[in-house]
Amino acid sequence: MTIEETEQEIVDEFELFDDWMQKYEHLIELGKSLPIIDSKHKTEDKLIKGCQAQVWLHSELKDGKIVYTADSDAIITKGMVALMVRVLSNHTPDEILNAKLDFVDTIGLKQHLSPTRSNGLVSMIKQMKMDAFAFKVKSE
Repeated sequence: MTIEETEQEIVDEFELFDDWMQKYEHLIELGKSLPIIDSKHKTEDKLIKGCQAQVWLHSELKDGKIVYTADSDAIITKGMVALMVRVLSNHTPDEILNAKLDFVDTIGLKQHLSPTRSNGLVSMIKQMKMDAFAFKVKSE
């Protein structure tokens, strides 16, 4: 499945809900389904800078594709990082670097987050793309 197809799948899911309380509940459920990050990766250097909550992000290259694992100590934030892992994991560095991630605006996520959570989301995306860039440079 392409990044765009996954984004559309998420847009379709969020359209099923009538209000933002239901959408937040869905986000929390997504966070609960986030694959558990290995505890050895919950270190200071894996914390995403710019997030008010603690968010750990680990990335590794497997067969030319980046696999992300993550965790957070805050339930909404964990749902946000779960969305990003779902969209970007198992894609090549180039695919990740070229991803527009329009679904974030389409589902209205940014405008329904507090400014600090919105900044955290931007920081997550930036870190995931920086990791993709690092893997791209290493492989060239």
